[in-house]
Amino acid sequence: MPSSIARAGASVLVISLIAAGAAFAQQAKKPAAPAAQPAPKAQPAPQAQPAPQGGQPAGAPPQGPVRVELQPSQSDWTKVCSPDHKICYTTRDFGQAADQPPVLAVAVYDVNGDDTKIVRLLLPPGLLLPAQFHFAIDKNDPIGGQFQICFPNGCFAEAPVKGAAVDTIKKGAVMAVTVHNQFNNEVTFALPIAGFGKAFDGPAIDPKVLEEKQKQLQDQLQKQAEEERKKLEAQPPAGGAAPAK
Repeated sequence: MPSSIARAGASVLVISLIAAGAAFAQQAKKPAAPAAQPAPKAQPAPQAQPAPQGGQPAGAPPQGPVRVELQPSQSDWTKVCSPDHKICYTTRDFGQAADQPPVLAVAVYDVNGDDTKIVRLLLPPGLLLPAQFHFAIDKNDPIGGQFQICFPNGCFAEAPVKGAAVDTIKKGAVMAVTVHNQFNNEVTFALPIAGFGKAFDGPAIDPKVLEEKQKQLQDQLQKQAEEERKKLEAQPPAGGAAPAK
């Protein structure tokens, strides 16, 4: 990895955690929810797998490779730059449905215009570490990368790539990200990447718009947490025992 990217690593990580364009990253840096609240809806990779087939015992982990189709959680890709524009990244979140919390976030970093770029992913928990991950654009050869750091709600993984690989992403339709879950089953997340090139080559989001998106995101997360809390409080006690008189 070029020294310019290595020196920027710490600041890049901070930007990843605070960017409004990466809602899942916002969730990753938030403190753990109080015990009274349910767990986040974004589930570990095994939870996204289909039901076992062929007479497997109930509760047994699914065998063989699994493919999970994801959809964008945001209306478009977002390009964010540092104030001096030495570090820019283009990012988008993806979930199992447009109205569901993100499962995976993608960001492609451009540091000081270096020909080596960084493809960074925020992946769900429940994966086999320190196994490699790899991603492929359409039918092109896969590119490998390494996990870097994990938080309670997800793990960062990244792969250094040359400009030619970024050009492939710009022209691509689907990115397939392959990992292994804790049962060592192969899990592939397939996500649409149309529109990435236009955002990557275009201007960065206005800081005021970014601030407003951050506020909207915080309000949305607070609303979802409040709705989940009310649902939990409305549930009857375990066992259906009648309240004491």
